[in-house]
Amino acid sequence: MQWKGLALALLVGQSAGQAFMEMMRFQCSQLVIDRLDPLVNPGLIPSPHLHQIVGGNSFNASMDPADHDLVAGSTCTSCTFTEDFSNYWTAVLYFRARNGTYRRVPQFVSEGLRADGGITVYYIPAPDASTKVTAFKPGFRMLVGDAAARAKTDVRKVCHRCMPKTGDASNVNCGAPDSQELPSKMCDGGIRSVITFPTCWDGKNTDSANHQDHVSYPETGDTSVGSSGTCPATHPVKIPQVMLEVMWDTRIFNDPDLWPEDGSQPFVWSTGDSSGFSQHGDYVFGWKDDSLQRAMDNRCNGAVCSALKVQSAEDAMKCTKQRVVEEDYDGWVTEIPGMAMAA
Repeated sequence: MQWKGLALALLVGQSAGQAFMEMMRFQCSQLVIDRLDPLVNPGLIPSPHLHQIVGGNSFNASMDPADHDLVAGSTCTSCTFTEDFSNYWTAVLYFRARNGTYRRVPQFVSEGLRADGGITVYYIPAPDASTKVTAFKPGFRMLVGDAAARAKTDVRKVCHRCMPKTGDASNVNCGAPDSQELPSKMCDGGIRSVITFPTCWDGKNTDSANHQDHVSYPETGDTSVGSSGTCPATHPVKIPQVMLEVMWDTRIFNDPDLWPEDGSQPFVWSTGDSSGFSQHGDYVFGWKDDSLQRAMDNRCNGAVCSALKVQSAEDAMKCTKQRVVEEDYDGWVTEIPGMAMAA
C-alpha cells in the first residue's frame, strides 16, 4: 500500500474537516528469529514457541528491567531511527502442506519501505495536536493478544487481512474487512497482520503481572486512529498508539496442489494455532533519553523526523543477532519448533 493512501485510510473515523494526520511509520528489519520470550517466559531457553524479533540488539531471554538497559546494552538497532533500541516481536506464521510438512512463511516489506522482512512500526499521537501524549518511561513493556487463544476473544486489535495484488489501504486499524481469523482462501497480495496496542496508561506502573493491566484501550473512540477517545479514570494518561504491521508472503504457497484437498486454509501460527486467534505482539520500550517524547511533540510523520536521527536501510539490515536456540527455521520440517513442548 502506498504511504499517502495509507495515511488517508488511517483517517477513517476522524472528523471530515481534518485533512491530514501525522504519524511515525518506519521499518524495523529482522533482528533474529528465535524461541525466546523475555516477557511471558523470562529466562526460559527455549520458550514454548517461535517469535520474529526486531529492534535493539540487546534482546535476550531475560531482559529484567531491574538491570537490563536496552539503550546502554545495544550497539545497534534494526529500526530506521537510531535512537530506538526498543524490541518488538510477534508469533511466526507457517504453511502446512498437503503432505503434512511445514515451512515458515517469510515476511516482506510494506510498500514505500526497504528492509529485510521484519515489522512496520507506527507511533501515532492524538488526532488533536493540542492534546498531550506522554512517551513511555524506561522499563515500560506491554503485551497484546493471547498465545493460548483458540477461539474469538475481546481483543479486537489483533487482526488479519487477505491482501489483493494491488494493495488495500482501507481501514488499516483492524477495520473491515480485517478479522481475528486467518483468511480461508489464497491471497494474491499475501496476508497482513496488524497488532494495535492500548493508548491509556495508569500513570504509575511500567509493567503488570500479565503485562496488560497497567494499560487500557479508551472507553470511547477505541476504533479511531491515534491516541484518541476518552481514557478511563483508572488509566488517565494518554500514551502513543503503537501499531505493528507484518506482511506475510503467503503468495509463494498459492499452489492448489500444495493446499489441503478439502480446501481448508493451511496456515498455522508458531503457537500451533490454525484459527488465527493466538497471534500476539510484545513491546519493550527502549528509546534513548527523551527522543520519543520529542518525536511526539514535533508530530513527526513517516520515516523522516527533524527531531530524530535516522540510518539507511542498509545499515539497519546489518543489525542482527545470532540465534540462541539452533533449530531449522527455514526448511520444510515435520513439526513447528516448540510443538513437542506444547504436546
